[in-house]
Amino acid sequence: MVPEISVILPFYNAENTLERAVESILNQVFSDFELLLVDNCSDDKSTRIAQSLAKHEKRIHLLEEPKAGVANAMNCGLINALGKFIARMDADDISHPKRLRKQLLFLKENSEIGLVGTDVQYVPHNKNTAGFKRVVDWVNAFHSQEEIDLKKFIEIPVVNPTILFRREIFEKYGGCIHGNFPEDYEMQLRYLEAGVKMAKIKEPLLEWHDYSTRLTRTDERYSTEAFFRVKAKYFKNWSEQNNRFHPVIWVWGAGRKTRQRAKLLEKEGLRIEGFIDVVKNKTSTKKVIHFEEIPNSDEIFIVSLVTNQGVGNQVSRFLKKRNYLEGVDFILMG
Repeated sequence: MVPEISVILPFYNAENTLERAVESILNQVFSDFELLLVDNCSDDKSTRIAQSLAKHEKRIHLLEEPKAGVANAMNCGLINALGKFIARMDADDISHPKRLRKQLLFLKENSEIGLVGTDVQYVPHNKNTAGFKRVVDWVNAFHSQEEIDLKKFIEIPVVNPTILFRREIFEKYGGCIHGNFPEDYEMQLRYLEAGVKMAKIKEPLLEWHDYSTRLTRTDERYSTEAFFRVKAKYFKNWSEQNNRFHPVIWVWGAGRKTRQRAKLLEKEGLRIEGFIDVVKNKTSTKKVIHFEEIPNSDEIFIVSLVTNQGVGNQVSRFLKKRNYLEGVDFILMG
C-alpha cells in the first residue's frame, strides 16, 4: 500500500532529541504515513536509537546518507519517499498530534495550494534568543499566498520543518540543492519562482526548539550574508518580470553593510541608480538622497536592504503613505 504521506526526518548526532521527535510523528491522529529517518553520518547513539525505533514500528524506514549535509539527507528521503504528499520534520522539534491531518485536509480543500506550513511555538534553549524570537514572531504574522509571495525576499517565508507539499512539485522542480546558501530557503524561492502557491495554517502545529547546535546557529550557510547571496539570484529573476524599470533599482540604506549587500545585486546584473538614507550624501560611491526626497512612485523602484530591527516595517509604512505599492514599486529584502 502506498502511504498518503511520507515524512522525511534527517538526523545527525541527535541522541538527546530524536526519540521525542519520532514519537511526536508516531502519535499523529492521522496514521497513513511512512516515516523516513535519514541518518546523515551520525557518530553518537542516534543510529542505535533509530534502529530500535524502526524495529518496533513498521511505518519507520531507516536510511543512510553518507554525504554530509542536510540537503543531501533531504534528497535521500525524497528519492525513497512513496507518499502522495511529502512532509518535513526536524530531529529536535515536536509536531502537534493533529499537524498532519490538518495540513493534509488543507491541501485537499485548497487544490491551488502546492505547499502548506504552519505557525510554530518557539521553545528557546539558549540565552541569546531575542533575534531568533523576532524571526518567529515575523514568520507567524502572515499566512496567505499573497503575503508569502511579497515577503519571500525578507527571510524564509515558511518554517521548513512545518512544510507539507504535493509530490508532483518535487518531481517537477527538484529537491534540495547543496551549496553555500540555506538550502531550505533556496528550495522555497525556487518553488515560488516556478509558480507554486504556498500558504500557512494559522495555528502553532510545531514546537520549534532552538538549541545551540541548530544549523541556523552553527552553519555559515545560514549567515545573513548567505541569505543575501541566494536572495540576489532570485530577486534578479523576479525583477525581470515585475520591475518595470529593470535592471535599474534604488536601494534603501547607504550604510557599509547595505552597500556590501547591494554589490551582490550588481553581480546579478542589476544597476543601482542611487541610495536612499536618513543621511544625505552618506557615501560618495553613488548618489544618496534623503528619504523625504524620493520621487513619485511611478518614477523608480526601491529595494530595501536594511536589516535593523523594525526598520523594514517603518520603510514599508512610509512608502505606502507616498502611494508606493509593495511588490509593484518597492520590495523589502531585509
